[in-house]
Amino acid sequence: MSLDGVVDNDDALMAVALDLAEAALKNGDFPVGCVIADENAVVAKGRRTGTADRTTNEIDHAEINTLRWLYRHAPDMDRLRLTIYCTMEPCLMCFSAIMLSGIGRIVYAYEDVMGGGTGCDRSMLSPLYRDNPITVTAGVRREQSLALFHRFFSESGNAYWADSLLSRYTLEQPLSF
Repeated sequence: MSLDGVVDNDDALMAVALDLAEAALKNGDFPVGCVIADENAVVAKGRRTGTADRTTNEIDHAEINTLRWLYRHAPDMDRLRLTIYCTMEPCLMCFSAIMLSGIGRIVYAYEDVMGGGTGCDRSMLSPLYRDNPITVTAGVRREQSLALFHRFFSESGNAYWADSLLSRYTLEQPLSF
């Protein structure tokens, strides 16, 4: 596949993740959507849950929900061939779970300046994490994802991460469309 094909594929698959993020936002949840794909075929999908009310949990992240779906419905896939698409950079918990699952590539849209895990220095970690061959591509459809997070943080009823570094950073970002 040509480099142009990969970029087009990334764009199309991120669009699916953005639709899931929009669904999360409509439900009052943090707008993170996620899909796992084998080339251009979606094999698992999920979105963030557990943030729409005051009983927030920090387990039901979109990536974790999507990995659960993959384990239930496609447990025998060659995971190294898979790519996970996330509308926000995976946190350290999710990044670790993705690596442990054996997925070969992460593509994300919007950077998580407060809790993103993909940029961590793995050189001091144990071999399980340090030597993992995962690759990361950032910024695919960033503007569309930023717009969703901007809407989330602009709505006064959303208490999740209100007044955090992430909310301030997001609201300071210019929207270009």
